[in-house]
Amino acid sequence: MLYTTLLAATATTVSWSPSVGIVMILCNLFAIAIGYKAIQNPGVGPALPVSLTPLWKNFGVPELLGTACLGHILGAGIILGLANAGVL
Repeated sequence: MLYTTLLAATATTVSWSPSVGIVMILCNLFAIAIGYKAIQNPGVGPALPVSLTPLWKNFGVPELLGTACLGHILGAGIILGLANAGVL
């Protein structure tokens, strides 16, 4: 009885599709853009191992990890919300 109640309480998730991937990519790009402007002390930690354009100077590993984490949290919430609304 408890098991069936728990199954009914779980949220329905959407399976992966290109639209889900696009939503996640857009959320990550949005978070990176906000983080690039909002981080007060950029470039304190180690630099990225790839060469970047001068536009992305002082954007290192800690900034990338922090903004990507925020982007994934936003993306998961938006994907679940859109899936429950029936859009995805």
